[in-house]
Order: sequence, then structure tokens, then C-alpha cells
Amino acid sequence: MTRPVRDRYRADERRTSAEPLAAKWRPTDDPPTGRRRAVRHKKGGLAAYGWRIYAVPLLLAVTALVVVQTVNDKDSPGAAAAGSTTTRDAPDTGDVYVGGPRVTEKPAKAANPNIPTAELPAGPDYLQGGSGNFSVVAGTTPRVGGGGKVFTYTIEVEDGIDLAPYGGSDSFGRLVDSTLADPRGWAGTGQVSVQRVDGNAKPDIRFTLATPDTVHRPDFCGYSIKYESSCWRRSEKRVMINLARWVRGALAFGGDIGSYREYAINHEIGHAFGNGHVGCTEQGGLAPVMMQQSFGTSNNYVAQLNQQADNDDPVQADGKTCRFNQWPNPQAQPPT
Repeated sequence: MTRPVRDRYRADERRTSAEPLAAKWRPTDDPPTGRRRAVRHKKGGLAAYGWRIYAVPLLLAVTALVVVQTVNDKDSPGAAAAGSTTTRDAPDTGDVYVGGPRVTEKPAKAANPNIPTAELPAGPDYLQGGSGNFSVVAGTTPRVGGGGKVFTYTIEVEDGIDLAPYGGSDSFGRLVDSTLADPRGWAGTGQVSVQRVDGNAKPDIRFTLATPDTVHRPDFCGYSIKYESSCWRRSEKRVMINLARWVRGALAFGGDIGSYREYAINHEIGHAFGNGHVGCTEQGGLAPVMMQQSFGTSNNYVAQLNQQADNDDPVQADGKTCRFNQWPNPQAQPPT
């Protein structure tokens, strides 16, 4: 039989199982009444508080112990900072570990320079053909270099090429400028100086970023070796940088697109400074910047390509293989 609801909340009665708590006092203006009040008056003094007289000192002692322990935890070297998600159980990696399966790196595989490496690497899309017209990108620089003839240059891009996906409209020009100004570059040899000028200054060299179809034209680079490459076209005073290589790089560089772009700039302007192609000179050493590293760093393979194209480049199939290198003056200190 179910107890009437009113009985469950009668003051000073023992609750049955599953019954809600009942208030032991009445929020009214009347003075408290009942058996407990009467007993307290009868006992009087400290006895009126019963077990409470022992509980209060005990609670104070426990509280003091907790405070001391908390201070010690904060001062300990392994304690986490307030608000930190690092826990003492986290691996000692120096970073916050969020749990779950650990993800590990997969290092890049080194390119094998002794196998065909002239193929264009896989990578982003690029424009295959443009208008064949070039526009000068505004910008000038101070003279860089300590001596020799001053070679002036402009930056030009074939109309239709969108550089936004590759760093912005002047990304090509900025990298040409920084590469030519680097102490490890040609100006760092002390034999030559360079300076960027505007389009009306009749420059000595026109750095031109062009699509593959334009580069392949006979009046520019031609296409005797059937792999993408850049070139120096003396009659046009143009360093023609192939957009396909600018976007994808070369297999010999193992995915280092930045180093490859610096190489392409230094290699092609090296022709403008009167240098021809050379092969690897020291087994396992850095490749000369005038080696055809777009095709590879193995003398045997590069010599084979030139023979097939009936080119007279003086690279000998002597078995030497180098490591890629983008600088004509690599022993110099890089800029800080």
C-alpha cells in the first residue's frame, strides 16, 4: 500500500527507501520547536554540540593537508601548468599528446641518379601553352656583386600564366632576385654583378617564365631532347624558364622544388655568362651547377641523352654520379 504523499514530508520522521529528503527546519518567523531544540536546552554547554566538537578540528586538519599537497604539486618540476592539457601519463615528446594511435613519418626515398631521371615528376597541373607574348613584371633592385661587368635583367611572364597557385603574381621575380643576390650565386664569385631594371632600360638578360609549348619553339629552346627543359636563347637575350619544370622540378632533386628553381636560374644565367655544359667531376660530390641536372646527375645517363639527340655536349660516360647542387659558389655562407 502506498503511503500518502503528505506523510513522506512530515518533519522529524525517518524517510523510507527512495523517499526524497525532507527539510528539518521551517523557514518561518516562528522560533524553532521540536524535540531536538528541547534536548539541546536540557544538555547545555559543549555537550549540546555532541560529535560536532570532534569533527571540526578533524576537518581543519584535512583541509590543511590538502592545501600543502596542492602547493607541492604546483612547485614540482613535472606539474602541468594551469589550463594545460598535458598529463603526467603523456609521452615525453615535448608536445601535447592527444591520445589515439600515434602517427609516424614516412621519409622520402632518395632518388636513384643512375636510372632514367629526365622524366617530369608527378605534381600539380600547369598551363601547357600560352599566347607567346610576354609582359614585364614591375620591379627593380640595387646592384649586387663586387666586381666585373654589370648585367642588367628584367622579369617577364608569358601572358596567360596564372602564378597565384604558385606563390603570387611576383613569386617568379622574387625568387630570381633572391637567387641572384645570394652569396652562393654568381655575383658571390666577385667576377660579375647583376641588377634588376624596368622594362624600358634595354636589359642584358630577360628572365622569362614560359609555357612548354612556347619553350619548344625553334626560335626559343627547341625540343631535341624530348624531355622538358629550360634554356638560354642568346639571340633573344632570354633565359627561358619552362613552366612545367618550375611547377614540378626534377627527379634528381628528390622533391626539393625550391632548390631546383634556384638551380634553373643559376644554370641558365650561367650560359649568359659564357659557360657551357659540364659533367660530374667528383664521384659522390656536388654536381657543378652547369651540369644538366634537369635530366639527372649521372654522367652515363646525361651523356646517353645527348648522344641520342646528336648534341655535342662534352659530358663523358665515365660512371661518375654526383649529388644535386644549385649554386656556382656553394662554399660561401648563405645570407642570414
